Amino acid sequence: MDAQLVFTLGQQALTQLLTVAAPLLLTALGVGLVISIFQAATQINEATLSFVPKIVAAMLVLMLVGPWMITTLVDFIRRLLMMIPQVVG
Repeated sequence: MDAQLVFTLGQQALTQLLTVAAPLLLTALGVGLVISIFQAATQINEATLSFVPKIVAAMLVLMLVGPWMITTLVDFIRRLLMMIPQVVG
């Protein structure tokens, strides 16, 4: 196994990580932004107000995008496992 292959696999792993985590992160970011604008407009400074909507939104996104996330990760791991004989031997 040469260094180029290690760097390529690391880059692919980070790309997969960002691709799979993006829906959850962007949803939490959007909901947090909306809640913070609401808090600024109404001057309600309650820290716990943003947690419940973020959790509900994350659960909805997981229900909608969860199967795609799992299949994407399983396909990537399957490709890595199939590469083991080529890399070692």
